[in-house]
Amino acid sequence: MAGVVGTDVVVQIGFIVKDVEETKRKWAEFLGQDVPPTKQLGNYEVTQTVYHGEPDPGANCVQAFFDVGPGLQIELIEPNDEPSTWRDFLNEKGEGIHHIAFKVKDSAVQVGNAEAMGLKLIQHGTYGDGSGEYNYLDSTADLKCIVELLESYRK
Repeated sequence: MAGVVGTDVVVQIGFIVKDVEETKRKWAEFLGQDVPPTKQLGNYEVTQTVYHGEPDPGANCVQAFFDVGPGLQIELIEPNDEPSTWRDFLNEKGEGIHHIAFKVKDSAVQVGNAEAMGLKLIQHGTYGDGSGEYNYLDSTADLKCIVELLESYRK
C-alpha cells in the first residue's frame, strides 16, 4: 500500500523525554542493548529549523536512537527550552510518544499530499549532518499523533 504519503511502513517511533541520559539507560536495559551515544540535533546553519512557518534558530534537542527491528528505530528526544514541537509536547503533555515516522521520497510532494488530507506542517528542518530532512505534521485530530516524514538524500 502507498497511502497518502507514498508508504505505509513505519520506520521510527519518537518519544519526548525530560532526561535522555536516564531514559536511554532504561531502554537499553529493557531491550538488552548497549547504551547508545547521545547526539545533538545540530547547528541552525545546517538544520534550518522552521517552526509554525517561521525560522527557529533556537530550537534544538539531544537525541538517542535504538534499532529495534528490521528498519524500525526508537528515538528519544530531550528538547531544549526554546519553542519547538518537542518543547510544546513536553510542556503540554509531559513525556511520551511524540510521533511515528515514515521514510518517504520527495518530501515536498508527500507533505503536500498530507496537507491535502488536512494535516498541518508544524516543524521541519534538515538532519544535523545535512544528509536528509524531517517534516512534522500535526495529525492529532484524526490520527491521534504527530506524523513525521523522513527523507534521506543521496550522497
